[in-house]
Amino acid sequence: MAYEDITLTCADCGEQFIFSADDQEFHASRGYQNPKRCPTCRQARRSEQRGGGAGGYERTMYDAVCASCGQTAQVPFVPRQDRPVYCSSCYSKMRAGGDRP
Repeated sequence: MAYEDITLTCADCGEQFIFSADDQEFHASRGYQNPKRCPTCRQARRSEQRGGGAGGYERTMYDAVCASCGQTAQVPFVPRQDRPVYCSSCYSKMRAGGDRP
């Protein structure tokens, strides 16, 4: 099926935006409906859903020592003494190999 760019009206801000042929093909391949919001309003909505709102979302990171290599790592949760914490490199290696130390 050949797609052509179409102009849609955003349900939030009322502005018109182009729904490109490439985007239409992508949406169709995933079984999605046409978007109701322009890209700017979609991004703002995603940001709000993540708790960011207008000020943006900032995740609190905590320092930890990797249980595998001993290097300092930052993680998005409070490390506990009874559970090992891994840096992103060691964690990726474990997941790829299916190993658990």
